[in-house]
Amino acid sequence: MYYANISQQPLPSLRVITVTGNSKVMATANYAQLQIEVSTQGENVQEAQQENANIMNHVIQSILGLNIPREDIGTASYTILPKYDYIDGKQIFKGYEVTNALSVKVSDISQVGTVIDTAVQNGANRISSIQFEIENADIYYQQALSLALQNAQMKARTIAETMQLSLYPQPIEIVEENNSEPVLYKSLAMANQTITTPIEQGQMTIRAAVRVKFQY
Repeated sequence: MYYANISQQPLPSLRVITVTGNSKVMATANYAQLQIEVSTQGENVQEAQQENANIMNHVIQSILGLNIPREDIGTASYTILPKYDYIDGKQIFKGYEVTNALSVKVSDISQVGTVIDTAVQNGANRISSIQFEIENADIYYQQALSLALQNAQMKARTIAETMQLSLYPQPIEIVEENNSEPVLYKSLAMANQTITTPIEQGQMTIRAAVRVKFQY
């Protein structure tokens, strides 16, 4: 027997709810990454470099004196730039600027202000950044991710109940949205100081987001 109309019957369409789940977890930073710079100028490169090296050596030794491990101190960048003045529309060469940037990890947050003051007192003339970070931040992110999935499920159920659809939609696709690592950033131009610089790291926010498709 031949049934001509069977192949022509439309298949039931897939009914889908798509929601985005979001969440955040608050955490306290447990270390700081400082960028400490020494900038010097001279009529020739060698003069500026030599002065810079002498000052930076004093800065490094002073930081080591605070019991910061040597492996937590490293060069972040080193630049040499010509300097010019412009007088009556003419470019006048005035020498070179040498900048040596040092990256310092401070595991004791309460010591950050002391490290800054000590570096400045020993010749550093710029603290270009302070980044507060978290060891094992992925643990907090996994917590946020779990909460984001719960948030997505709650949204789907709310939609289903409001629209009088099936009460428990089933997830058929879960996509983790792009996530950027949390960083608290401060930039300070430092001058000589005689008191400890107060540094407050505050709370850090770790966010997670997922896009979920539910079939109902």
